[in-house]
This record gives sequence, C-alpha cells and structure tokens, in this order.
Amino acid sequence: MRDGKPNKRKTPVKAASAERAAVVRRADAARMPGSSVHASLANEIGLRIVRGDYPPGTILPNEAKWSETFDVSRSAVREAIKMLMAKSLLASRPKIGSWVEPKERWNLLDRDVLAWYATSPDREVFLKTVQEFRHIIEPEATAFAAMRRTDEQMAEISQACREMGEATTLQERTRADTRFHLAILRASGNDLLVPLGVLIESAFDHLFAYTTRELDDLQHAQKLHEAIEKNIRLQRPDAARNAVRKLLANTDSVIKSR
Repeated sequence: MRDGKPNKRKTPVKAASAERAAVVRRADAARMPGSSVHASLANEIGLRIVRGDYPPGTILPNEAKWSETFDVSRSAVREAIKMLMAKSLLASRPKIGSWVEPKERWNLLDRDVLAWYATSPDREVFLKTVQEFRHIIEPEATAFAAMRRTDEQMAEISQACREMGEATTLQERTRADTRFHLAILRASGNDLLVPLGVLIESAFDHLFAYTTRELDDLQHAQKLHEAIEKNIRLQRPDAARNAVRKLLANTDSVIKSR
C-alpha cells in the first residue's frame, strides 16, 4: 500500500540502456491503429516490465524515445504512461522521468497486470500464488454458496459444470471451468467476493488452461467438480467445503509435478 508520502521515496538511479533489445523498433509494434494506440502501447510496455525487461528501479526511456521506437505520438506515450502509473507499475517525477516501481506496489488484481504476470518467466510462481489464493477463499465461499445460493445461481453453476464435461477443446473447458468457480463466488452471497472474482478471472483462465493441459485424468477432475456442484445443490456446506479441498489438492499435485 502507498504511504501517502511520495516525496520521501528513494529516487531510482538506474537508467535503461538505449541499446537494450526491448526498445528496438519492431515492425509489428509500429503504427498501432485506431483510438486505442495508447492502450496498445501500455500493454507492450507493461508486459516488458512484468516479464523483467525493466527491473524495479529502472528509469524508462523518455517520451521521444518511446515515440520513435513505436512510431506513435508523444501524447499517446503520455497516456500509456498514465495508464501504467494507475496500475502502480510506474512512478514519475519531473526532470527524472518514469521509473519502475517495486513489485510489491504493483496492482496484481488489475486484469492487465494479471495477464502480463501470467506470461512472465515467473509463470510457475504466479500459478502457485493463484492456487494459494484459492485455498484461502474457495472452501468457505463454497460452503456459503451451499447455504445461500438461489435457484438461478444454482442453475448457472450446474450449467457451467455440465459444459465442462461436454467441452471438446481446451479453450471451451477452460472458460466453462472459470465460469463454474466465479458462479460459486457470486452464489456465496458475500458482496466483496463478487468484484474480487471478476478481477481474478484472468488468473483463473491461465491457471485452468495450464492444469487442464497437464492433467492425466480429465474424467477424475470432472468428477471432483461434479461433487462440488452436487453438494451445493443439496445444500450441504460441510460436504461442499471438503469437495473443494479435494479439487484443490488435485490441482496442487498437477502444479508440483511439473
């Protein structure tokens, strides 16, 4: 969390080398079309930051350099930098420029940051972090869902579970898996979990895509999901909680074995 005293922060001293490959003009990056030029530029710079091209403390190239590198206007560069500052990846100061903030300041619940993090060299660490989060949240959320779910919410959970079993592609199964777990968070009846679930949707997508690809027994995984669905439907909170823990243990084994 920010301490509200930006003037007391230690000013970064490292400068990004003008020679580094990360700022070499790329044909596919130049002339990004449409009104989302700044968003595309923010995505490119943000990805490079999260994957480690620019470590924390690095002073980034100035507006003129970014403008030349990506063949965009300086105003687009300024808007991109503002977007990354809003995600707490960057800070800026007159006469110094923009620099990469420490990782602990990054807003890891931001959709874009999560997506960049999931494709970084630390991907396995990221997946384990998501899995730890699930252990903290999902068992109790599922128990609450078993007690509080409405008929409409139950229908959504059941449909997602059914679509998982019927999926014929990795993408179809992953999306159904994510819908299943987010529907359970909504059915828990806790208002704080709803926006949290939406924010971590990208993280779930990446985790489930990885584990589904690596699973040796999809039928077993499907049965574990069906046990969760059944116990929520029959309004058995203790059994639902235990069913989630079995699923999480199965996912843990997949991650640890790779």
